[in-house]
Amino acid sequence: MTCFDLMPSPVGELMLVATESHLVGVYFTPHPDESAGQWRRAAGGTAADAILARARAQLTEYFTGTVTQFDLPLQARGTPFQTQVWDALRAIPHGQTISYGELARRLGAPKAMRAVGAANGRNPIPIIVPCHRVIGARGDLTGFGGGLERKRWLLAHEGGGELELRVG
Repeated sequence: MTCFDLMPSPVGELMLVATESHLVGVYFTPHPDESAGQWRRAAGGTAADAILARARAQLTEYFTGTVTQFDLPLQARGTPFQTQVWDALRAIPHGQTISYGELARRLGAPKAMRAVGAANGRNPIPIIVPCHRVIGARGDLTGFGGGLERKRWLLAHEGGGELELRVG
């Protein structure tokens, strides 16, 4: 059974999605149509609901600045290359950024910058799998599924910079 819950956050409402064993999605508004995926709204009492509660608690702590790493069972569905990229994203330390080229080099595929960028853009668990920490070679903010304003906010939040985003 797949369940979802909605969570307010400084970057707008988030939709958290979990199976009985893993967190499988974090979506920014507009959310995917939960009925199309036959997801059930979290109501408590199931393993999926417990995972959603843990995710909500850890995200709340992240947004208040008391947590810099997440400890959640994750399962991002994608190709082997995509999952390799998503695993590498989790190794980028809180408050730091790297370029798409550097991430490709770390994966042993220095010419795969575009493929790394495409996989980064398909990350179904943003924030927790920190795709926002990947930037352009010249330090520019390039692409983010939640929009560049959210990316800018997340990077400023992690770096202790100025925060200006007002969503919803």
